[in-house]
Amino acid sequence: MDLSIISVTWNSQEHIAEQIKSVRSGCQNISFEQFIVDNGSTDGTADLIARDFPEIKLIRNIDNAGFSAANNQAVKKATGEFLLFLNPDMRVAPGSLDKMVAWMRQRPNVGIVSCKLIDERGQVNLSALPRRLPGVWDQLAIILKLPHLFPGLLDKYLYQGFDADKEQEVDSVRGSFMLMRREVSDRLGWAFDPRYFIWFEDVDICRETRKFGLKIMYTPLISCVDYVGQSFKKRDTFWKQKQFTKSMLAYFQKWESWQRWIWIAVIRPVGLGLAWLSDFVSQKNKI
Repeated sequence: MDLSIISVTWNSQEHIAEQIKSVRSGCQNISFEQFIVDNGSTDGTADLIARDFPEIKLIRNIDNAGFSAANNQAVKKATGEFLLFLNPDMRVAPGSLDKMVAWMRQRPNVGIVSCKLIDERGQVNLSALPRRLPGVWDQLAIILKLPHLFPGLLDKYLYQGFDADKEQEVDSVRGSFMLMRREVSDRLGWAFDPRYFIWFEDVDICRETRKFGLKIMYTPLISCVDYVGQSFKKRDTFWKQKQFTKSMLAYFQKWESWQRWIWIAVIRPVGLGLAWLSDFVSQKNKI
């Protein structure tokens, strides 16, 4: 098997059919299998997949196991030489996955690669570009919403001025489209560290991969439409901030000394308070 495509769904009925159809057209000259792990959807996502796409290897979770754990469930069953982690709100172009697999085979020193992610209008999706490895101070700035006051504060972290038309080595790529050499997950025993429920699992695996001496690459060889976080839009701000900062703390506890991650632990409650206030104001405005 050349390629195993793995997607995790949670109330993704709106986009998953289009994604599955695009995957079919994306693999014209390679053998592939697609796993979808449904994390307890209540909108009929799993039933739609089972009814309309019986070829999909569907794994149904009763509850939401999180992004890392759900992907790892499929990795254990996957047989592909390469693993593609693909969000349900993505659309790949015809023949594009053939090109990506061929690209990886020609570069044995690359562990993970991602492509140009664009919006429905064909414009580069700036929020889905590669990022540098996170530092404590830029993450504290994000928790405290400081970039709203100082727009250039995160320029270095966000690769300000990144050339999306240039193939290049990067620190990390986004987990929404991540093509991984099977060797990486085999050596670790998982594709994503199970300590992360959601967020930071993608930058973590990029960092793990670099430890093996393998490169993290970005290539504009193909483009993929990214509708960006459709499932997240169904969550309130507090829930998102809670999960985001929990994973952030776990990341720094894993990779940094306590003298550095303690700042995340101290400031995290402030961020949660701001998120709660945001939800409170939003609810008031709806009344």
